Amino acid sequence: MNKIVWPTIDSEHLIVDSKQMLILEKEMFSDGMPQEALMEKAGIQISRWLLKKKPLLKHGITLLIGPGHNGGDGAVIARELFLNGFYVQVWCPFPIKKTLTNNHLNYLTSIGVTKLVEPPDVNGKDLWIDAVFGNNQTRKVDNKLIKLFNQKFHNKYGKVISIDIPTGLCPDKGEPFLDNAVKADYTLVIGLHKIGLTQDSALPFVGELHHIDVGVPTNKLSKVDKKIFKVTYKDLKNIDLPSLPKNSNKYKRGRTLLVAGSEKYPGAAYLTLKGAISSGAGFISAVLPNLVAESIWQVAPEIVLKGTMQCNQNGNASLFSALNNIDLSAYDSLVVGPGIGIDNDDWQKSKDYLIAFGGLLILDADALNRISESKLGSTFFLERKFKTWITPHSKEFSRLFPHIKCETNIGLALQAAKEFNISVLLKGANSIVADNKKAWQLFGTDSQTARAGLGDLLAGFVAGSSAIDLTLCRNIKTDFFAKYVLLHSFASSKCKRGSNASAIADELSKLMRNRKMRQIS
Repeated sequence: MNKIVWPTIDSEHLIVDSKQMLILEKEMFSDGMPQEALMEKAGIQISRWLLKKKPLLKHGITLLIGPGHNGGDGAVIARELFLNGFYVQVWCPFPIKKTLTNNHLNYLTSIGVTKLVEPPDVNGKDLWIDAVFGNNQTRKVDNKLIKLFNQKFHNKYGKVISIDIPTGLCPDKGEPFLDNAVKADYTLVIGLHKIGLTQDSALPFVGELHHIDVGVPTNKLSKVDKKIFKVTYKDLKNIDLPSLPKNSNKYKRGRTLLVAGSEKYPGAAYLTLKGAISSGAGFISAVLPNLVAESIWQVAPEIVLKGTMQCNQNGNASLFSALNNIDLSAYDSLVVGPGIGIDNDDWQKSKDYLIAFGGLLILDADALNRISESKLGSTFFLERKFKTWITPHSKEFSRLFPHIKCETNIGLALQAAKEFNISVLLKGANSIVADNKKAWQLFGTDSQTARAGLGDLLAGFVAGSSAIDLTLCRNIKTDFFAKYVLLHSFASSKCKRGSNASAIADELSKLMRNRKMRQIS
């Protein structure tokens, strides 16, 4: 297996499914960790988190205790908050099934914690804590309970916090088991992040995710067979991109070629060029539609025009005549697709040049749409013997790989990467980058990156950045791809001049002036 250097394999970053989490817990128990001790540690760690958020607690706390060990965690939380002087009450919507949970509840009543007989008042200002089911839930939940929670959530009189998993939400799919799930302001994730919580479909339910460390041993984490990482802007501080030698000239700072734009979509070409320029690549060449080529010197005089593309009667670009006259072997990376439009006959004639290209091929937007409509379809990727990165959004992905079915976007990206020996960026609210063994799930990124034109900017930025790093490290791996995507999103979040692509390109330029990212804050 390729050595993983970013991010660190720890409980803050690793994402697992519900079965993997249960296996880890059972291994800890078989090694001698008492079940009572793990419950105690989870409850105390959550209590410490809550005690740092005292405004949440000032109107009292109501814990809704489930029948299993998630309910036991809730009972420990109730005890600790009560002993710290807060008004606490508990309600059990279902009969308690676990002895350990029942013992904790009996102790609560013995020390004076109120145990409600009827459901709590949704109009109260108290904090509600959902400790009903957690990671072990596998089926639909009583809809009356879900409605009760969500009345509280929508009334906004007091916050709702879910422990580990919002009740009614599948921990693996990130979708409600039935029609709805608890909507939480915060979800406090115990041990490791569960895969369902980071999916786009879970966003309306989980609120802010916060990790609660219960000390899962590192040697256990390293043995998890499928490595999926949650990465956020905090992880930019640990990015380790190769440093350029001080004596490097433009030809040693990366050579990239961009094939972008058409009469129908001339703006895509400009934005792709701006993305490549912002990367700091030393030598940027382009194949552009005539409409853009005539004026490119006015907006990007540093671009070397290697060819122009005619456009068909529908305004879509024709690649073949331009690629036929270019020595592609001179380039480290090649991006094809932003705004070129659909021309299936042209793609059929052009594809052999792209299949034979020995550098990193980055396929975006209409290049992917052309592949999905071509005779080869996705088997195009199997024809290539060299590194290929693709950047589809969900609809482009389903057109490319209609046969791939998975419960999550992470599963989709991993399966496509493995089957076709490519690296995949599956764009979404929480974008995913995957190869055949690993995946990086971006989380907590800026929603402003979901705008027209920013995908073109990203394609150019990835092409330029990868070209630089390929001159210093010939076999860059998919973690580089994930880093570029995270940088692009971070630039959007930091851009004070607005969220348009041109302003974000300028912000990217600032970030890339320091290749080691020491100035990111």
